[in-house]
Amino acid sequence: MSTAPRAFGPLTSGTTTSHPLLIVTALLLASFVVGFDTRVFTVGLPDIRGAYSLGLDEASWLSTVANAPQILISSAVAWLATVFGVRRVMIPTTLIYAGISLVIPLVHDGALLFGLHAARALLLGVFIPATIMVIFRNLDMKYWLVGLSIYALRVPLSQNLGFVLVGIYDDYLGWQWLYWQDVIVTPIIALLLIIGAPKEEINFNLLEGADWGGMMLLGCSMTMLYVGLDQGNRLDWFNSGIVTSLLAGGFILFIGFLINESVVANPWAHASVILSRNIGVGYATIIAFTFSSSGAAISIPGFLQSVVGLRPIAISQLYIFGAVIPVFFFIMLAIVLLRRIDARLCILMGLTAMSLGSLWGSNLTIAWAPLNFLPVVLLHTAGQSFAFFATVVYLIANSDPKRSTAVSAYIQVIRLGSVELAQSLLNTWLRQREQYHSNILTGPISGSSGNLHVLLERLETLFGASRRGSLQALSVVAADAHAQASVLAYADIFILSFCSAIAGLALVACMGAMPFGPLHPDFRRKQPPAGAEPAEAS
Repeated sequence: MSTAPRAFGPLTSGTTTSHPLLIVTALLLASFVVGFDTRVFTVGLPDIRGAYSLGLDEASWLSTVANAPQILISSAVAWLATVFGVRRVMIPTTLIYAGISLVIPLVHDGALLFGLHAARALLLGVFIPATIMVIFRNLDMKYWLVGLSIYALRVPLSQNLGFVLVGIYDDYLGWQWLYWQDVIVTPIIALLLIIGAPKEEINFNLLEGADWGGMMLLGCSMTMLYVGLDQGNRLDWFNSGIVTSLLAGGFILFIGFLINESVVANPWAHASVILSRNIGVGYATIIAFTFSSSGAAISIPGFLQSVVGLRPIAISQLYIFGAVIPVFFFIMLAIVLLRRIDARLCILMGLTAMSLGSLWGSNLTIAWAPLNFLPVVLLHTAGQSFAFFATVVYLIANSDPKRSTAVSAYIQVIRLGSVELAQSLLNTWLRQREQYHSNILTGPISGSSGNLHVLLERLETLFGASRRGSLQALSVVAADAHAQASVLAYADIFILSFCSAIAGLALVACMGAMPFGPLHPDFRRKQPPAGAEPAEAS
């Protein structure tokens, strides 16, 4: 028996499309749907709360339900696309997704609302892994870098354009368009795939030997961990039995998945895929990148909304000129560079830009306006475009594209998991640092504080010397102290973002050279010998 299937999972092969432009367009739209829907839901959650009269706890669980099922299905999508072909997986998914998105704003029953969001998230989890599979199954090698650039483009674009869309929907179209945008976009994806995606036969051999247990174990374990992380900050982590049970159960199921992949005859995604040095360090770099980018994604809108009091539409101009427009230039520049230089240099440039942006943001003061964040947003957009794109290219280059089913299973799980881990831990850090700074700022203040009485007397001249005026003056002092504590806490998040980027730079130093292959910068100039096998990672 050959050891390759046990080590790397099922072989991935497909029919090259004769309509690459249509496929690339479908990939572009599918990638954007995932990024926009996730970001738009997060930013627009206050409007959804108001529309459905949800309390804080209900809205928190709705957010979890609307995102967690993505990771349940995403790891198995690559295998499903290998067995059934991209057409059978993607076309029904996009059409059903459009129908659910149309119905959700019309629903008023609570249980049905949660159920539809769970189904919608499950379908949304199909899009990105299927995108990766289309690149390697149905696109010619010369289009691989373009396809991967589209996959990478969604990260900076969706994070920033999401605010613009929410601002437009809130002020002009209505909150329903948080969902109805997909009623227009996803049928277009289906049409492009119907025309451009090649017809493929079902791989019955893989279907008969399916590792259903492995797929269920990984999907369920990651989902439990995701839910535990998502609710951890709100329920105070291990002081909550729910969070403790979810995290412990998810960890146990993951151990079961690793054991299952080691003993079954036809493993679906053996752990050896991520055990080589280059691939392991590459995944660790993605985690460091995610922590760094999440720091800016939390701090900038958090400060402008909670401290300055701006609505999403007022922040839109910052993201349009600092991210949405420049990101296309940065991605095209990254494509040009990756055709000529080692991917590690692009990762180095990206993480350096992110570290400089975070260092700039750590100087945050209460006087900052949106324009002050422009250099930070520009540096982070450049860094995200270079670092994430180049890291994905590096990971794929260090694996056999014929085994991309197993690689795709891990890359999306690690991406989604690291995002949730980063946001959960950073939000917890933000809350704790805000409490710390609040205690430091208000500690010296007491009822006999002379400076406090002087300030209150000045404020009472504005509000009046009545009891109500005194309470208003005291409220202003408390609000100012809270605002300053928030500013310092957001500055601390920028410092963590800087440290994460520096950690990523240290990981780049541990990366080995890319093996020669279709994504190597010298591939066009020096073709491999005919019939040569793709190089594997050391």
